[in-house]
Amino acid sequence: MSAPLKLLTRNADFRRMLGAELIMFGGDWFVMVPLLVLLQQLTGTGVWGGLMLAVDTGCMALLLPYTGTLADRLDRKRIVLWANAVSILAVLLLLLVRSPGMAWLALVAMGSIAVAKAFYSPAAQAALPNLLAPEDLPAASVLTGSAWGTMAVLGASLGGMSSAAFGPYWSFVGGALCLVVAITLQLRVRRPFQAARTTVAVSAWSALRESMGYLRVRPRVRALITVKCAVGVGNGVLAVFPILAATVFHVGPLGVGALFAARGLGALFGPVLLRGVVLRRQNWLLPGLAVSMATYGVAYLMVGLTPWFWLALVLVAVAHMAGGGNWAMSSLALQREVPDQLRGRVFSADVMIAFLAVSLSQGAAGVLSDHVPARVIVAVGGALTLTYSICWYVATARLRRAQPAPA
Repeated sequence: MSAPLKLLTRNADFRRMLGAELIMFGGDWFVMVPLLVLLQQLTGTGVWGGLMLAVDTGCMALLLPYTGTLADRLDRKRIVLWANAVSILAVLLLLLVRSPGMAWLALVAMGSIAVAKAFYSPAAQAALPNLLAPEDLPAASVLTGSAWGTMAVLGASLGGMSSAAFGPYWSFVGGALCLVVAITLQLRVRRPFQAARTTVAVSAWSALRESMGYLRVRPRVRALITVKCAVGVGNGVLAVFPILAATVFHVGPLGVGALFAARGLGALFGPVLLRGVVLRRQNWLLPGLAVSMATYGVAYLMVGLTPWFWLALVLVAVAHMAGGGNWAMSSLALQREVPDQLRGRVFSADVMIAFLAVSLSQGAAGVLSDHVPARVIVAVGGALTLTYSICWYVATARLRRAQPAPA
């Protein structure tokens, strides 16, 4: 039996937490794809979809420096539960988006969900090592890294089919029910989400200053928290998926779901493949991350050129196989190297940098979608990621020559 399967059979708390995340991620995509299609149909433009994605990531990026400090100072389990409860109410708000004049309400709902995610993400990621024995962390990173991809495949596919067959509003109700089930599983986790605290920062600002001081003297950690930004700068391509499906490949809502499902399929296998390469030799980590970034960029460059929808699906899967592996392995390295009392803040900085890039990229793609061909936007997104990967590789040359940091 493989290490990930053994871990699932013997650690009930991790199994519950992973199950909750699987259901949450599936519900997220079960809502996202129908909402993108709905906004395109109501308004006749890609701007609202791009703005929605930008609000989703932008709100998270702006709040993460603060919510990361709370993940190190407050009860992480309570943060996780309250964040999901707020998300339920926000998802149900989408039931009121019925006309072009109510499109703004989708931004309010997604902004509220993004605020909840900003609290949830650093608390959940920082809690993971506390639910596991140290030797189980690599296996857990594969499972958690693949969880998003697994449910993106199912959620996006089912969301596209549900939108085409029944309309989007049943999907919104289903997404809210998924969050209810996730809360139920998280309530049953028995292990503490953090180590016992001997000292607590007196304020969020002092906690933030402490983490900045830590990053100043840890160049390897600084390199790891700037890795995910590569995929972020090219992530604006997601904003034009509905336009690609409708006007370039002529495949409708099912095609939108297929594109997002291909993205999830790649993210499912990426952590498994890159883990096998990186864990053989620790000094392969940084070069492996650089190659994964470049692969993402090249694949989306080719998506912008191909005339065949089936090939576009393959290329999207390859891009996110590289991107998913990049995300999971950089997160694993941070979980190993950052102490528990700083982990929430470092993870918040990690995700904040990535999501700022994602938000700017998606917002720009949405605004440009009415004036620039979708193929050009996709190709430029790939080129930006490729350029970033080359610059990052050059900037980390000294770290690659140095002895790798101990696990």
